[in-house]
Amino acid sequence: MRLIYLVLFFWITPTYSADTEASIRFGLTAVVLTENLRFLDQWSEYLEHKIDRKVEFVLRKSYREVMDLLDTGDIEFAWICGYPYVQIRKPEFLQLLTVPVYRGAPRYYSYIIVHHKSPYKRFSDLKGKLFAFSDPDSNSGFLYPLVLLAEKGNKPETFFRQTFFTFNHAETVQAVSEQVADGGAVDSYIWEYLAVFKPEITEKTRIIKKSPGFGFPPIVSRVGVNRDTVKLMKDTLENMNQDSTGKILLDRLKLDGFGHFPDSLFNEIRAMANRIQRSDSKYTMSPID
Repeated sequence: MRLIYLVLFFWITPTYSADTEASIRFGLTAVVLTENLRFLDQWSEYLEHKIDRKVEFVLRKSYREVMDLLDTGDIEFAWICGYPYVQIRKPEFLQLLTVPVYRGAPRYYSYIIVHHKSPYKRFSDLKGKLFAFSDPDSNSGFLYPLVLLAEKGNKPETFFRQTFFTFNHAETVQAVSEQVADGGAVDSYIWEYLAVFKPEITEKTRIIKKSPGFGFPPIVSRVGVNRDTVKLMKDTLENMNQDSTGKILLDRLKLDGFGHFPDSLFNEIRAMANRIQRSDSKYTMSPID
């Protein structure tokens, strides 16, 4: 562990090329554990050294806030979720940059969790209970459980006694572990990350349903960002597993790396979104003008 800190501490502060070029702004939400601010400092320093530009992580609570920043041009890059990625925008203002590779594949799951001492064994057992969603624009934390309900002709407002949004997958796990909620829907990557770094929380929860695999929450760039900057960011992220410091940072994220994958990786999420639109107009994804 001392070696890791020494390597990161010894990282040379970059001397920025030009000059007075504006910072590259990179939006983040709860798709990563943003409470680890020291790690984010180390990651931004790494990117700055490779790109030769100041890199600033811009933290927001919800996916919607990050999408709004992309729309207005206040950020150039963002790590978002597959659900907002597949939503319709007119005109389109983002494009797929790269996808994290986790445990050998660019995929993750939605976990439906309950307290480890609860009697619930199936999703249907949560009828009439208190349920925690993660974010209204989250695939694993909202869209997938909506589909589970729709398959049986149910809706959240009639199936559950009450629901609420935590806007953070880690806080959803916390809510279930503390029995603030009877059940919740979370990102498997975040649950498993917590199982490594905060096992005292996940040990109080139990997974009762695991979704099929979905395209991992992608990193996107805003349409109109300088092509050379986009390519440099893409290459830097996808080559992190080729140097020692990059590998250390990836290990802290518990990722294998980042890779180039087709847009079709997110077709399962598109299919679920379309199904929900057909079953309930409330969840229709209106074009963003």
